[in-house]
Amino acid sequence: VQLQASGGGLVQPGGSLRLSCAASGSIGSIDVMGWARQAPGKQRELAATITSGGRINYGDFVKGRFTISRDNAKNTVFLQMNSLKPEDTAVYYCNANVRQIGTSRRRDYWGQGTLVTVSS
Repeated sequence: VQLQASGGGLVQPGGSLRLSCAASGSIGSIDVMGWARQAPGKQRELAATITSGGRINYGDFVKGRFTISRDNAKNTVFLQMNSLKPEDTAVYYCNANVRQIGTSRRRDYWGQGTLVTVSS
């Protein structure tokens, strides 16, 4: 199973970016998908998660600025980020809790990360 994230880049304060992450491989089902971020010198922190049924959870710092969504048919999760601030600068990682075909076990997979830089 592989997760491929995209959509990062350089944006000015107050701007927007939309991150995408597609899961591929021997996937039976995916429960939770989400995003976490890690800024230089800081611990990784949760940004948002969404279950296959659409239940959503956001990190405290989001404060209504980010929206997570997913396309279950395409095993893809999105993060729409608005009103970006310099402190949002970080590598954003996507995550999926996957049950592979032919097994009942689930495990977490992480994407390679995509860099978001908020700067004027």
